[in-house]
Amino acid sequence: MTLSLPIDAEANELLSTDPLALLIGMVLDQQIPLEKAFSSPHVLAQRLGHAPTAAELAEFDPEALIAIFAKPPALHRFPKAMAARVQEVCRALVDRYDGVAANLWTGVEDGEELLKRVASLPGFGKQKSQVFVALLGKQYGVQPAGWRAAAGGYGEEGSFKSVADIVDDQSLGKVRAYKKEMKAAAKA
Repeated sequence: MTLSLPIDAEANELLSTDPLALLIGMVLDQQIPLEKAFSSPHVLAQRLGHAPTAAELAEFDPEALIAIFAKPPALHRFPKAMAARVQEVCRALVDRYDGVAANLWTGVEDGEELLKRVASLPGFGKQKSQVFVALLGKQYGVQPAGWRAAAGGYGEEGSFKSVADIVDDQSLGKVRAYKKEMKAAAKA
């Protein structure tokens, strides 16, 4: 699958071909623009000189990883916390999925099992898990039976609610408008 997020072509290519990069982008997708979150796995790979494996990141010296995340421009506005979170997720992948990010979804029987696996990762609450299931289904071709239902409203066909629905600048604008509406409704 080829992702078409409104980011650098090389960053999209990495996300499209490296499941760990996609997962790291999703980990980082909080409290920063999604373009930054999903570009950061490519920047991380550039700083390391190669696309890292989950085992490599799981075993990385925590202080050295924080330094890599914090180097200007920082990979996230909270580099220390997010370096630790990425490392926790990678350790979970090593412990439960042989260090292979794609094993998180390979062989799942249905959308509920996929959602349960994603939700078991550190930092993945219900909403983030549903968005990731929708992203996997809509743009990555991971579509076990019931994946749309498991993704909740994010799995709806034709919706513009999350990164799962972004394929160009126009769809990005629609997603941003939806999020703005939701924030306004929450305040009201």
